[in-house]
Amino acid sequence: MTTTSPHTPLRHLHADEARWARGFWGAVQDRTFGATVPSIWRSLSDADVSPGLRNFRIAAGLEDGAHDGPPFMDGDFYKWLEAAIAQLEVAPDAALAALVEELAELIVSVQRADGYLHTPMLIQSRHAERSVELADRFHFETYNLGHLITMAVRHHEVTGSETLLDVARRAAAFLEDLATNKPLELARSAICPSHYMAVIELYRATGESRYLDLAEAFVRVRDEFEGGDDNQDRLPVREQKVAAGHAVRANYLYAGLADLAAENGDAGLRDVLETLWNDVIDTKLYVTGGCGALYDGASPDASPWQEDISRVHQAYGRAFQLPHTTAHNESCANIGMILWSERMLALTGDARYADVIEQISFNSLLASVSLDGEEYFYTNPLRQVRDLPFPLRRPGDTAIHPVPSPPPSDERLRERYLSCFCCPPNIARTLARFHERAASVSDDGVFVHQYGGSEIQLSDGALGLRETSDYPWSERIVFTVTHARDGGLPVHLRIPGWVRGATLAVAGDPHPVSTPGSYTRIEREWSVGDTIELTLPMPVRVLRAHRLAEEITNQVAVQRGPVVYALESTDLPEGVVLEQAALRRGVAFETTPGEIAGTPVTLLTMQLTVIPGGEENSLYAELDEDAVLRTASVPLIPYFAWGNRGPSEMSVWLPVVW
Repeated sequence: MTTTSPHTPLRHLHADEARWARGFWGAVQDRTFGATVPSIWRSLSDADVSPGLRNFRIAAGLEDGAHDGPPFMDGDFYKWLEAAIAQLEVAPDAALAALVEELAELIVSVQRADGYLHTPMLIQSRHAERSVELADRFHFETYNLGHLITMAVRHHEVTGSETLLDVARRAAAFLEDLATNKPLELARSAICPSHYMAVIELYRATGESRYLDLAEAFVRVRDEFEGGDDNQDRLPVREQKVAAGHAVRANYLYAGLADLAAENGDAGLRDVLETLWNDVIDTKLYVTGGCGALYDGASPDASPWQEDISRVHQAYGRAFQLPHTTAHNESCANIGMILWSERMLALTGDARYADVIEQISFNSLLASVSLDGEEYFYTNPLRQVRDLPFPLRRPGDTAIHPVPSPPPSDERLRERYLSCFCCPPNIARTLARFHERAASVSDDGVFVHQYGGSEIQLSDGALGLRETSDYPWSERIVFTVTHARDGGLPVHLRIPGWVRGATLAVAGDPHPVSTPGSYTRIEREWSVGDTIELTLPMPVRVLRAHRLAEEITNQVAVQRGPVVYALESTDLPEGVVLEQAALRRGVAFETTPGEIAGTPVTLLTMQLTVIPGGEENSLYAELDEDAVLRTASVPLIPYFAWGNRGPSEMSVWLPVVW
């Protein structure tokens, strides 16, 4: 993420200047540090559960054995370390710090002198087995190196240690050698390109221009390689107009390119990224912020010839191709969209990017982890039904090189450990660093992007703000000025795109509010104790979909504030099944406090219309025109809370009756 990039109006703040001190995100942060980070480590460090740590110990010669698990598991290990380092920045802990340093030394001991580090190959070499680097793009070597560099830079920023920064430099040197001497091998292996973001982070940390040059070399090499849509390398970057192929790989690539544009000022590249981002937002993003709709698909527009069609998986499909029961929406893809959007926000200062970060964060991101913080979804559907006549693959079955996994099931339940473990540590690092999404600073003051309990204190003492709110459940957000050197700085508050009728009072006096989807600028001579009160009305909104999103024709979704709601079968009355549930136009919703799995939430209670049918097995059945529609009082729950009360059916979209 950018801090001093020359072509970005916004610079993000680290934990010494912005953090979640209370409220909604403060509670999520506490859960992340208290449950998510330690529970993932228990899995990674237990050889009976995961080979994550053991692979490094074998590569270091501390244990005997063969590599186990998917080839990208090194990256999972680094992502967890990044989360742990973020925790040390926010909540120092001596035992965790000692563990991080122990693991840093382990990584140093494994890395080869030329910077290469990939435990599957290093273990083969230790056993004197023949191994060929970059022989298979699905070995994910550059992906693993990217996450290594990102984690190592963060370690240096938080601890001041050079131990892992030197590891990062050596890893980048290995990539430099590839770019210079083996460009074809680099291009062919550059799958799921985390290394674009990584070398820019290394450039920012060191100021060494060689790493910026390396990022530009990545693009040149990619543009000269003829690949496929699955990895977004069928077309040169600047010729791409729609998002296609594997959604994680797409979002990581475009996030890395946005980092590059932030440093070199490439306006043409920025224009391409805006076009691609708009394509996703306008035609391919679920209402929950999920992206990457398809389990499997093809890219038929890539070529008129069948044999040249690029096969894709976990993928963006065509415009408005948004299935619900089979929606893939891998948790890593949703996180990738946050990474891409926050970089576009820094590049442009446009509030719509912060709006999308909010949409993802309160919905698909939080849905990917259980309310106790210890179990995870790999996919994030918008509808779950009983007795599905075909199995939906489990994470281990979607890996390029499958590893053992439980039998497929039509019941999606979060799991503590997934054989394809890329998502849980990615969720952990995203939530552990979520304070970095709260606010930014620019030459024109402080920009507040996300609400939910922040504490902002600029390191030079120019301005301090303390947020008090029950957002997203309550519409009232109050900021109190805690520091204001020489009158402070202007404050810019995001007015979400979903809101209508927002009001603002500054030190008790009304203040004009800008249009939804923008920032309202407040400039005055601040004094300690001054208040800013922002009111974001939260009537329940009933949403319809585009006419081409055919699976949801004549259906509606319900949203209040930034939170999307769902109906879970757990709350249906006896004798009513999910497919009988409908919403009557104009139905009234009552907001009531509730609790799910010990977590306080706001429920939306309504009179559900029960339509005829259910439990019929024929493909088509005649409508009983004499049947009387009846009603039942049921609550809708936040989408992120579904699946925390045992197996269930669930739907975000419901038929609407008139």
